Amino acid sequence: QVQLVESGGGLVQAGGSLRLSCAASGRTFSTGWFRQAPGEEREFVAAITWSGGSTYIADSVKGRFTISRDNAKNTVYLQMNNLKPEDTAVYYCAAGPAFRAIIGAYDYWGQGTQVTVSS
Repeated sequence: QVQLVESGGGLVQAGGSLRLSCAASGRTFSTGWFRQAPGEEREFVAAITWSGGSTYIADSVKGRFTISRDNAKNTVYLQMNNLKPEDTAVYYCAAGPAFRAIIGAYDYWGQGTQVTVSS
């Protein structure tokens, strides 16, 4: 069993930065970040393989967000720069055996952390 705990969300002004963390217990898997805005479907943001050797960033955040991991700490990070109001959402991390950009590829999910970007 894998447990995921996100942290680092909060309120930030447009143009600001936040770093989200996803601390995992148990096995190391590929890890993805997804987000869900009110009234919207959950969407893919970024993913990283278990080794950290490959990453995949959604076009909507490419150039502003980066994903990384520290396996010694069993933690995955999402660095978010130049935040925009449209980035406002609950951000979830997820873990699974496949390095994919789809919700169904992930077996384990965290509880989410709120990110609010004011204009």
